[in-house]
Amino acid sequence: MHTAHVAHDTPYYLELEEKFGAHNYHPLPVVLNKGEGVFLWDIEGKRYYDFLSGYSAVNQGHCHPKIIDALIEQATKLTLTSRAFHSDLLGEYEKYITQLFGYDKVLPMNTGVEAVETAIKLTRRWGYAVKGIADGAAKIIVCEGNFHGRTSTVISFSNDESARAMFGPFMPGFVAIPYNDLDALEKALQDENVAGFLVEPIQGEAGVVVPDEGYLSGAFQLCKEANVLFIADEIQTGLARTGKMLACDYEDVHPDILILGKALSGGVLPVSAVLANDEIMLTIKAGEHGSTYGGNPLACKVAIAALEVLQEENMAQNAADLGDYFRKEIKSLNSPFIKIVRGKGLLNAIIIEHSNSEAAWDLCLALKDNGLLAKPTHGDKIRLAPPLVITKEQIDECVEILNESLKVLA
Repeated sequence: MHTAHVAHDTPYYLELEEKFGAHNYHPLPVVLNKGEGVFLWDIEGKRYYDFLSGYSAVNQGHCHPKIIDALIEQATKLTLTSRAFHSDLLGEYEKYITQLFGYDKVLPMNTGVEAVETAIKLTRRWGYAVKGIADGAAKIIVCEGNFHGRTSTVISFSNDESARAMFGPFMPGFVAIPYNDLDALEKALQDENVAGFLVEPIQGEAGVVVPDEGYLSGAFQLCKEANVLFIADEIQTGLARTGKMLACDYEDVHPDILILGKALSGGVLPVSAVLANDEIMLTIKAGEHGSTYGGNPLACKVAIAALEVLQEENMAQNAADLGDYFRKEIKSLNSPFIKIVRGKGLLNAIIIEHSNSEAAWDLCLALKDNGLLAKPTHGDKIRLAPPLVITKEQIDECVEILNESLKVLA
């Protein structure tokens, strides 16, 4: 027997989560129930611009018709076989994504952090099987301020204390160096036990930290000379977000291992991928790594559609053009409360300068009241990353919303 759906107010849903859910997030007090393109609606029917885009998972816009059609069509046929059997979509997807990004092989996973874990295992295996590092001695260089997820291995090389405190003991084998520092990388690469360098082309969670021009190509060259794998975590920066298909494309860097996730499904379900050439990928043999849901037919069908949409609708170019325009317009506000505007394409952040340490949170609440959703990171930084389907007119409207909302800090 079905009970009629009862309409509830916002506090009802907030209390429900507070009572029955783990308290591992601190969301804005808004309860959403519909999304389309650049917009979200709450249960009261109020419309918002989405300036978080699911941390860049909905680059293609909410509920993109082509992606949803692919999801529905496949969901009525076959959703999961497990990798114990073949499906008619896995090979098609593997061919499509490897040819698109120029790699021999792909290893499909689900969540972003699973893809990071996979890349770590691949790097270590390559270090032992190909480079000849003594078993158990491999090291991976990472950058301070990184964010690659929150599994126990990944927090082992984070320097964010809120992700680490009282979660030890930690996994050894990682060496942290300053981000955007080629001298530090060159020094760390002198250790012959280094197998890989894991880097975000732009540090997203740290507040959209964009490295100097030439950093990625310089790092790639140093890794090549040291016979070390260059591993790019493009989970947040990839798939047209920064104005190119990959952020590494700005410096013509073709990573040895490429990690993708988030927008690989257009925000429809968790899909991630690790791409590499045979010399690296084939070091892992049958039974040595896997995932029940990795490469499932539903994910394969959706991921192809998601990648096609990015290309067909020229989303990288739109991100490049509107990103430049957006940053220029924010700077022209000349707000005393905006210390820095930075970013690439439509991955941007502002740093708030105010005597009140809660100013960024207060500004996000004001933005919400005025019809725009964004969220602070690390206290004083606010990411501004709308879906890549946004128009110039909509950007103008959002800059005006920001201008209006900044009055709350005066």
